[in-house]
Amino acid sequence: MASGTPHKRRRSPSPASSLSDHGSSKESFAEEMGVIKRKNIVKGNEGGLKYICDVCSADITSTVRIRCAQAACNDYDLCVPCFSKGETSRDHDPRTHHFSVIEQHSIPIYTREWGADEELLLLEGLEVYGLGSWSDVADHVGGFRTKEEVRDHYIETYIQSSKFPLPENADPKDLSLVEEIPREKFQARKKRRIEERKEAAKAAPPATPKQKPTASVPACHEVQGYMPGRLEFEVEHHNEAEEAVQSMQFDPGDGIDPRTGKLDPEMELKLLVMNIYNARLTSRADRKKIIFEHELLQYRRNNNLDKKRTKEERDLHNKAKSFARMMNHQDFDSFTVNLEYEHNLRQAISQLQDWRQMRIGDLKAGEKYEQEKQIRAQRPAPTGSLDRAGGIRVPKPTAPVETPSATTALCAPEIPERLKANHPHPPPAQPLTSIPHSSSNPTSTPTKGPLTNGNTNIPATPSSQLKPKYSMPALNATTPLRLASENTTDLHLLTREEIDLCSALRLRPKPYLVIKEGLIREAMKSGGGLKRKSAKEVCKIDPSKSTRIFDFFVHAGWIQKA
Repeated sequence: MASGTPHKRRRSPSPASSLSDHGSSKESFAEEMGVIKRKNIVKGNEGGLKYICDVCSADITSTVRIRCAQAACNDYDLCVPCFSKGETSRDHDPRTHHFSVIEQHSIPIYTREWGADEELLLLEGLEVYGLGSWSDVADHVGGFRTKEEVRDHYIETYIQSSKFPLPENADPKDLSLVEEIPREKFQARKKRRIEERKEAAKAAPPATPKQKPTASVPACHEVQGYMPGRLEFEVEHHNEAEEAVQSMQFDPGDGIDPRTGKLDPEMELKLLVMNIYNARLTSRADRKKIIFEHELLQYRRNNNLDKKRTKEERDLHNKAKSFARMMNHQDFDSFTVNLEYEHNLRQAISQLQDWRQMRIGDLKAGEKYEQEKQIRAQRPAPTGSLDRAGGIRVPKPTAPVETPSATTALCAPEIPERLKANHPHPPPAQPLTSIPHSSSNPTSTPTKGPLTNGNTNIPATPSSQLKPKYSMPALNATTPLRLASENTTDLHLLTREEIDLCSALRLRPKPYLVIKEGLIREAMKSGGGLKRKSAKEVCKIDPSKSTRIFDFFVHAGWIQKA
């Protein structure tokens, strides 16, 4: 196979060395397995490496070639006709230079689909381009091998081998594949495979051109200083953390005192600095995780959502951001929504209490009161006749257009209708009496329907259809109790008629509200109806007082006599 002394070859990795050991037994290519170099080789049209005759420039990739083994002729190849004629070029002297005969080693040695030449190209491609660059390695192997095919072959043949890092059939005496598949049969199958893939490549539609990746500049994203291509910021958290370790150096054998066998103080200081640096990197990664998980980089969308909130809701949302580090995005959204709902409920309750103190009887009157309050606030201060601007006619200000907030929706007059929809079987409504209103609310009209805090919220009825005011019989030898805001708490929770009832029965507002809640709960259990006897058992007070309370509730329509 070789004449003279073969030239010096560079060392190959262990799989290539084992592959070279097949030389004498597998068609004697021991000396030529590691000679493939990239210096004078070019890539052919079908991928892979292409060898050119240094005299006639003929393609000798798929034929026998003669390589000069002299050190002066580096990677010097000749075709057989030029070698037989004694042709020469450059510093090559065929009379004195040794040479080697290299054949095409297209025979299977490790698997049935890969030849020895492709195995060598695979190992050389991994050495040149690095493990993981499968696309470049596939181009280096050639033969229309895909990157997935090359990667799977390497993993299955070398990585998953029980003889790792050697393949399963690395024994030079193992000739099973050579005997099973002759050279001619394997080469014919390889040629057929290349032709089929070549035709398939011609018939395939043109590949979609690769789009240019987004550049890491502020013009390509919403947050200034963020580089999406690198998932980093121009100024990171603990941006100066790397300065403490940039000049630190660890040499083999340093840090251990040979006399005591312990770490010297300098090494302990270095390790302490490294621990601080790693802690800062962990803190930086945690903050990035929060930014990405809670979608804080979507500045426009978050800004639009923030504009829809009121000032109080924005302040509440900003205060709750500190809890985002302990929650995922979905839980934090639910948490903030519930906080805003609680805030709106508190504001609605406060507004309803203000209406109670102003002796406002229903929600419609409260809505009208708020509108008039806004108009009064927009009204300019009165001017006297002696003022300079007194003769100037001030135009009537237009009412401001206010976007209804969540608190306004909770105090809207239609809220009882929504509550009514939540109860599929409400008790049958009874005709209700009108609730007297103070002089501060002369325009309010009595209504009937579902109640809210003892007031109705259905469109008003004519005064001719209203029932007379409830007149309670006086108790014998009982002096009415004087109830006022100064000496009685929770008086604002009662209507005018309820205040009169508590005064006649000498009941404080809190015990009365407990009795009221108990009677209504008991009535709801039986569909809204309640017997007088059952009411006495629920009240647990003087029977004469419980009877008058029961009659008042029936007259008001809150319960129905069973």
